[in-house]
Amino acid sequence: MIHPRTRPNQPKRTVSIIGTGSYLPERILHNRDLEKLVDTSDEWIMTRTGIRERRIAAEGEHTSDLAAKAAEKALQNAGITAEEIDLILVATVTPDMFFPSTACFVQAKIGAKHAACFDVSAACSGFLYAIEIAQQFITSHTYDTILVIGADKLSSIIDWTDRNTCVLFGDGAGAAVLRHRGGGHGVISTFMASDGGLHDILYIPGGGSRFPITKENADSRLNCIKMNGKETYKHAVTSMLDAAHKVLADANLDPEDLACIIPHQANLRIIEAIADRMKLPIERFVVNLDRYGNTSAGAVAIALDEANRTGRMKVGDYVLLVVFGGGLTWASSVIQW
Repeated sequence: MIHPRTRPNQPKRTVSIIGTGSYLPERILHNRDLEKLVDTSDEWIMTRTGIRERRIAAEGEHTSDLAAKAAEKALQNAGITAEEIDLILVATVTPDMFFPSTACFVQAKIGAKHAACFDVSAACSGFLYAIEIAQQFITSHTYDTILVIGADKLSSIIDWTDRNTCVLFGDGAGAAVLRHRGGGHGVISTFMASDGGLHDILYIPGGGSRFPITKENADSRLNCIKMNGKETYKHAVTSMLDAAHKVLADANLDPEDLACIIPHQANLRIIEAIADRMKLPIERFVVNLDRYGNTSAGAVAIALDEANRTGRMKVGDYVLLVVFGGGLTWASSVIQW
């Protein structure tokens, strides 16, 4: 059955990001604050991760709240109203609840009454997965204006007794408005990949149908993030490099053609390794993990918004976004701004 808005005889359309927004909670958790919770130090955290502080959501502040605030800023930046949105995609691994989708909660909060809504689960890769999904809907003429949000409240799934993970993560959200725009600028090339055989490198075992919520599972902290740090680092570097090279080749570009690279904000060592192997100066990479830590699906979306608002990208510039997350999942996109 053909969707009533589909126009199959029309050519595919280009897709541009016409507005961005982000939101970070007010509360700042410094490394020195974590020294009171676990056996760690500011020096240990900074040396191994590059993270100095991260944001933590307030009591009663949910993932949909973070997402809605980022969305409102993106709409304002794009110069459109919520009623113009046809579809809302929220990439998250910390939904408000299993269902309804967090996207539905966002819809109600911002007044996007004409939008269809659903969530995307691809961990830290979720925002770029959602960008690709949005692109397909727009190029096929199914929808005209799509709101894509990456949002996570990771403080709700952190084991605050595990120094290997609790120092890494924070809360936050970023958003982008996608629409066809004449002039040829927009999403040029995308790539997505997964390896479910490596699911146990970075995951949350409890809370789903395999290990439902029980007192025993909660006491064992099965509802918290589990990570093999060494394996995560190894696969993150190789997978993100592979994804970067694939979209650059598809776009017929060289690394030197990029005005900036916006990588997943997980660990400074990972970003430095990628910069070194791409033979690019670290200054060309957008880095904010020192202030926010790893905000999962929100990370690259927040960095994109900051790059946009600080003038890191000019019209016509080529920008590479590349991410990696649990699943394992990884993805990349080349955008002409």
